[in-house]
Amino acid sequence: MRTLITGGTGYIGQRLAEALLERGDEVHCFGLPCETLTLRDASRVHWFHGDICDPHAVSAAMIGCDRVFHLAGYARNWARSADTFFRVNVLGTETVLACALKAGIKDVLHTSSNVVFGPSIESPIGENSPRALDYFTAYERSKEASERVARRYVGAGLRVIIVNPTRVFGPGMINEANSVTKMISQYLHGTWRTIPGNGNAHGNYVYVHDLVRGMISAMERGRSGENYILGGENLSYNEFFSAVAEVTRCRRFLVHLPRPLAIGFASLSYALAIGFGAWPLITPGWMRTFLADWRNTCEKARRELGYSPIPFKTAVRLTVGWMVREGIVSLPEGRLHATPICGGAS
Repeated sequence: MRTLITGGTGYIGQRLAEALLERGDEVHCFGLPCETLTLRDASRVHWFHGDICDPHAVSAAMIGCDRVFHLAGYARNWARSADTFFRVNVLGTETVLACALKAGIKDVLHTSSNVVFGPSIESPIGENSPRALDYFTAYERSKEASERVARRYVGAGLRVIIVNPTRVFGPGMINEANSVTKMISQYLHGTWRTIPGNGNAHGNYVYVHDLVRGMISAMERGRSGENYILGGENLSYNEFFSAVAEVTRCRRFLVHLPRPLAIGFASLSYALAIGFGAWPLITPGWMRTFLADWRNTCEKARRELGYSPIPFKTAVRLTVGWMVREGIVSLPEGRLHATPICGGAS
């Protein structure tokens, strides 16, 4: 099996490439040049660099491939032009699917996000839950638009499966794409000091290796045109940091940032970005996102894909253990609290 991964130089893309290599696939990775490759056996990968909106570059990477995992996207918290989100996430998806159709490739997995379904109001959100609130960010709008593109190509004859990851964390590059791991690292270093709002807003957290396994299962077992939420446990910020403290036996003092102050800080950061071109720490739209409740259910993926994520505390232990081995953080010997590895709750 020869497989193309777009966004293959990214955080999730590199982990997916590893998993496919272990299964015996011949892997093509397409993406922007990357100075930090954490991929084992990178020499076994066929690397292609270019713009995801360039059909010639994308087609060259697809030559001889049987299927495509489309992960490439713009997921940063800001862009100097909102058009950047739509160019990369929507036009990029259009380019990949058009090239796949032309190349005779039948199977494509499109990576979207859980944010397209909107925040949860009363109960965890599933794939068919109606969105209750308007979009917070250009990123959310662009990912929803990319799904509409994907469904149009289903009608054109492609088998396109859509996956919607939640908040991903685990071993790999510690950057904006791996922001949850970065937050855990900063917490352990004592440089993360705040919790948005009262800390009761929930997020859904998925270990990167669970996500990768879910993506491969979706490619192999998913139904064309269907969405699959790939997540883990729903945790409030208070529960999140309490779990990290329990697993690492490292407890830090954290300050709750009241909602008006949090929005005010984000507005100031955004104003400075607009006025002086400095990259904002966060924008008002993203702050509202983090203050909202994002509980999800993975029941559909469990039922149709055999998806079974590990417990959050187990994933934290594995992630922090990796950070200790890599010298990213240091903990006294024996500090990590052992937790059993077994199936987790959605």
